[in-house]
Amino acid sequence: MASHSRTEQPDFIRRQYEFAAHIRDPDNQPAPEDIEDRRMGIYRELFFNNVESFIAGTFPVLRKILDDKTWHALIRDYFSRHKSRTPLFLEMPREFLTWLESERDKQDGDLPFLRELAHYEWVELALSIAEESLDGPAIDGNGDLMKGIPVLSPLAWHLAYNYPVHRIGPDFLPDSPGDSPTFLVVYRDRDNEVGFLEINPVTKRLLELVDEDSGETGEALLSRIARELNHPDPGVVIKGGEEILRNMKQKDIILGTRQP
Repeated sequence: MASHSRTEQPDFIRRQYEFAAHIRDPDNQPAPEDIEDRRMGIYRELFFNNVESFIAGTFPVLRKILDDKTWHALIRDYFSRHKSRTPLFLEMPREFLTWLESERDKQDGDLPFLRELAHYEWVELALSIAEESLDGPAIDGNGDLMKGIPVLSPLAWHLAYNYPVHRIGPDFLPDSPGDSPTFLVVYRDRDNEVGFLEINPVTKRLLELVDEDSGETGEALLSRIARELNHPDPGVVIKGGEEILRNMKQKDIILGTRQP
């Protein structure tokens, strides 16, 4: 069916579009005719302030390190340009992140870690509202992590960043990436508490292999890592990896095992 231009739409629909366009971008879109500006001002402030407040609450570090002018310009740009794909408030941070990562062109003066920090802050909200369960009939919570197949929690995300995003704040604003990537695992435990761990490359690789769910035992996965490292004493890698698995199990990052 062919689409109709707004001039061909019923008047009340056209006015709704005008109203919404002005609310989103009052500097460039005129308000509907015959509406007192004082009343329009109430709507302009109400909508923008609700969006700004909610995003600030989800990205508190980002809000804290940006001055008011820069922050409000960023939110106004998002509010006026991004076409949200959902009406749900809890999905708004994901929409904001999508806009930052995929739609917004990099601006002069942007913090170099802007997108990575926003992603890291969004992860905390995403995990806090995720609906996945930590319990499953095929998981043995007391299984042998070396002889069985380790199971990674669906609420444990292993991440890699160029910047140490977990340390960024008003007193630490790096202007260049670290000498090596920052590896983190962010997780939600059985008490519904969200936490994070900074991990080393070997632990990151171990979690990647567990996540692949290849059907290999914990011992087999660690033996593979020892071969990848060309380690002169594989037993050292295997013993250290076993301790890592046990620590991850205590934090509900590893849930247990399933049998081959």
